[in-house]
Amino acid sequence: MAPTMTVYDAIRLRRDVRAEFSGETIGDAALTRILDAAHRAPSVGNTQPWDFVIVQDPSRLREFAAHVEHRRDRFAASLPPEQRDVFNPIKIEGIQESGTGIVVTYDPDRGGPHVLGRHTVEDTGLFSTVLAIQNLWLAAVAERVGVGWVSFYDEEFLADFVGASAPVRPVAWLCVGPVTGFQHTPDLERFGWRSRRPLSDAVHRDRLR
Repeated sequence: MAPTMTVYDAIRLRRDVRAEFSGETIGDAALTRILDAAHRAPSVGNTQPWDFVIVQDPSRLREFAAHVEHRRDRFAASLPPEQRDVFNPIKIEGIQESGTGIVVTYDPDRGGPHVLGRHTVEDTGLFSTVLAIQNLWLAAVAERVGVGWVSFYDEEFLADFVGASAPVRPVAWLCVGPVTGFQHTPDLERFGWRSRRPLSDAVHRDRLR
């Protein structure tokens, strides 16, 4: 049995996993625990506006991976040459290697037209869904399971792929699976794309400026 991990440990260890998936598929028991953690996230008006679509069929994983690769190529082509050279070695997904995709969707109609807490800030429903993703991610780390958030896709394509009809929208495709380990330094720092800001630059008193 793995030693107990604090939430602070999980936050420090958490990485956006791409290349470290072991090739094994996550077991049903661990997957259920991780999804249960996600489903316990706070939500505006207690609407729980999320759903989780599990994709494990190899042919469907290949299909989505091909779509993502096409979108990656288009992004690379849009970059200046020197920036493209930095970007090209960066692996941006582990869709097939992880063996499991979890598509998290957001339903703005969940809870009806009068959602307590959403009257003045419409995006609180979307924020709630992102909190569920964060719960999922930290629970996965505690299980020594990797998660990679894929964002190189057309939203309309992914919505159709998982049968999400408007106004329901897909918020994330998460690659989820056992890993060989977690990188000490995030990939985008290791490859020189962008460094982290120090906490002192992000903390302000009373006003942003």
